Order: sequence, then structure tokens, then C-alpha cells
Amino acid sequence: MRLCDYLDKGASLGGDAPCLTVGDVSQSYAEVRRRSFAIAGALQDSGINPGDRVAVLSANDPLALTCVFGISRAGAVWCPVNPRNEAAENRELLELFGCRCLFFQAKFAPLVDRIRGDLPALTTLVCLDGEVAGAVTFDEWISKHSREPDEVTVADDDLCVLAGTGGTTGRPKGVRLTGHNLETATALTLMSYPFGDRPRYLALAPLTHSAGVLTFPIMAQGGETVIMPAPDLGEFLRLIEHHRITHAFLPPTVIYGLLDHPALDSTDLSSLRCLWYGAAPMSPARLTEALHRIGPVMGQLFGQTEAPNMIATLAPADHFLPDGSIAVSRLSSAGRPTPLTQVAIMAPDGALLPARERGEIVVRGPLVMAGYHENPGATAEVSRHGWHHTGDIGYLDEDNYLFIVDRTKDMIITGGFNVYSAEVEQALQAHPAVQDSAVVGLPDDKWGERVTAVVQLRAARQADAAELTAFVKERLGGVKAPKQVEIWADLPRSKVGKVLKAEIRQRLTGERESPTSRP
Repeated sequence: MRLCDYLDKGASLGGDAPCLTVGDVSQSYAEVRRRSFAIAGALQDSGINPGDRVAVLSANDPLALTCVFGISRAGAVWCPVNPRNEAAENRELLELFGCRCLFFQAKFAPLVDRIRGDLPALTTLVCLDGEVAGAVTFDEWISKHSREPDEVTVADDDLCVLAGTGGTTGRPKGVRLTGHNLETATALTLMSYPFGDRPRYLALAPLTHSAGVLTFPIMAQGGETVIMPAPDLGEFLRLIEHHRITHAFLPPTVIYGLLDHPALDSTDLSSLRCLWYGAAPMSPARLTEALHRIGPVMGQLFGQTEAPNMIATLAPADHFLPDGSIAVSRLSSAGRPTPLTQVAIMAPDGALLPARERGEIVVRGPLVMAGYHENPGATAEVSRHGWHHTGDIGYLDEDNYLFIVDRTKDMIITGGFNVYSAEVEQALQAHPAVQDSAVVGLPDDKWGERVTAVVQLRAARQADAAELTAFVKERLGGVKAPKQVEIWADLPRSKVGKVLKAEIRQRLTGERESPTSRP
């Protein structure tokens, strides 16, 4: 399927139904569909051919999302660009992708101005919401190139999305996602989570990432997407109650903020069927709190850009045992592998390991990308032994639940023992004063590496280094307990909310980490 086919499917279920909403202003499926045809025709009239790359640089915005469907209808390839990226990273991505057209919001004009001069292939700049020197306004562009688009035929294995990796070191890579990849992700979402007639999805997280992919199963059912242009947890709660939201997605760190929000317990959340969480590990202690206070609606997604969202899932019902009690032992898992995805645990020599044995998590199936764009070396490396290598260390238990214990690059070797940072982080986050934590290994003359924890405390809570060390030692023993604890006001994070451990190491040691400085 093309991306625009999800919009068309929703329109076939009722063109007058609300499709995209901001605040109290809704656009129907018929309106969004008509606008997508106009965008497709204007792209073709501007010289954009099937297979050409078109980027969208925008905060969450209904017109920006409509452009995605217009790009698809023209047979072009959508290149999502995150405005939180540094200018150099966005320039590298647009150059790597060979983008010929860029849609952007006026507030990002300074960013566009810093990168456009180095991109000779980028010949069409369209400002979605204002006048910017060197760009055409969206309304002028549409009126100038008004025509019906040519019908474009694409195959399921044709490229439909080029997305930059979310890495924090080294040159970004372009992930090639086909129509079949996104169709698989959509089908698995519909198979794995509870839906009803015309779901209502609240998009607070960036639509350039997982939150955007989740709009496709919503549209396939004729559902409504309520878009939040800027993150605001108070407004998020208000919109759930006002629009009777059924589905939403938040990274764990934002859910922690939601649990601490004074309006949470007074908000009517009874309409929620699924609050997805993912993109980073979630504290089992805070997840238990969420199940009690938000409701039995939590649903975990485990995926990565190269295999979007649906490698494994922990559906709302899987958080509970048959007797209705919380399945505590599962809360630290990523759920079970999805029906169309094979998941295994691999040793360094390529051997597949039995239950409970730790190794690298590898996957294969129609969810996995078609490779890295113009990077056969990286594609071969990540695909060795016939499996896609996720870079995560984990294990499968006897019931086929997948447990992620660390990133391969974040495992700490101290005194000859392997310590998995995620395990120490989970122990720290069980402390009632801890909001979030990051554990890294730092050079140590005695231990080789010493387990070092950086902790962010919850508002109005207190704890010192000795107390936190003793707390972990009681649960995990002396080897895994941190030798050094730092308490920071906040942890550095990437544009999608992931903790930047490379930056933490650099701040603690004063040495900037190179892409190859750790295994």
C-alpha cells in the first residue's frame, strides 16, 4: 500500500467524518483527501517525478501531515526531517537523500537558511504558513501549479519513506522503508492492540517518528487524529477528556511527567483503550503506578527505525495475569514477538541461543527495512548471518517474552563481570525519589570500568548518593551497585527523548567520545 491509501481507505468509510483536528477545528476525510490531490498535482507540475525525494520540516501540523499524503500520491518518497536536529545533521540527511523539494514552517526558516546553500539539488522550497525569502508560500505554490495529478502505479516493495537513524554519534544513515514495511507495521498494530469503531488518536509526540506511523492504522479505520502542535501535559489531559480520545503514544519520560501532573487524577480517562509507550525502557515501578492511576490501558511498542514499532508488543491485557493481578514479572519485558516477525537471540559467532541465554536481539521478516540508503557496507554489517541486528542485548524466556537488558555499546565490564546498565537503571528507578536515571561505565584503574549512575530526582523529593548506592546494592549486590552517583537536575536527551549517554560520559570525563571509542 501507498501511504495515501490509508487516507483513501478512511475516506471510503465516510468522507464527512473528522480526519485531522487541531483544538476544536477539524478537517474531514474528504477535505484532507482533496488537498492531498492538489499537493500531488503541484509536485508533479513542479518537476517532481516518481521516486524523487521530498522532505517535510515541521512541528506537528495537519497541513504538514497532508503533504505526506500528497507526496505519496505523486509517487515521490517522504523524507521526515526533525526540526530538533542540529542544522548540520539535517543538511547531511537532505544531501544524502538527494531531496529536490522541502516543505517547511516559517519558524524554521533560520534553520533552512543555514542549510539550503549547500544543497544544489534542493530547487523547490515551500513555506507552509508564511512568507520567507527564497521560498514560495504554500497557497501561491498550489495556485500556480493547480492541476489534477497523473496516476502513479507503485509496487509494494517500492521505497516510500527515507528516514534518518536516531543515532547520537557518527554520520546519520538513511533507512529505506518500503510500502510493504509500513503495511506490515500497520497490520501488526491492528492485530496486536484493542481498537473499536472510528478510534480517536491524540498525537503529542513528533509525527516524524513512531507517532506518525501510528496514524496509518487509525486512518485505515476511519478514525480521527487530534494533533498537538506543541507538547503540554495539561493540554494533553484536557484533550483526552474533551475529545474522548481512545489512543495515544508517549515515551516513558513523558509518562513520568504525566504521573506527576496535578490534574491526572481528576481527569476522566475512561475513553482510553490504549496508551502506547516505547522508544526507551520504562521503569516497572512507574509502569505499575500507571496501571493503577491511568488504567489497564498501557501498551508497549518495541521497534526501531529499521523495523518500525512492531518487533514485539505487550498489549494492555498482557500486563495482567488471568486472575486480574498485575503480571509483575512481565513489566520489564518488551512483550512477545509479533506474528509476522521472527525474533531470536544470537551469539557473536552467529549461533542462535536457547531461552534465558543473553545475546544480541536479531529479527527478520517483512517489517525489516530494505537497507541503508547508498551504504552497502553498513547494510551488510547489520544484516550478517541473514538476520537484522538490533544492537540490543536481551533474552527470550520460556514463554517467549523478550527482555532487553542493554545496548551492546552500553554493557559495562567491571572487575571481570558484565554489568548491564538497564538492570541498574531499573533498580534505581524503583526508589521513590528517582524520576529517571542513566548508568554508564567510566575508566577505572582498579575495576577497568566503574559503574557510574547519573540520577534525576522527582520534584520535591530528596535522596543522596550513599542512600541510592545502598538501595541498589540491597537489590543487585555489590558488583552491580554504582561506585559513583551523580545527581543532576535533568538528563541530556535526544530529539525523541532518549537519554544521551555519550554526552553524559563526555560531561563526566571531559573527553568527547568518538563513534568508534566503545564497542
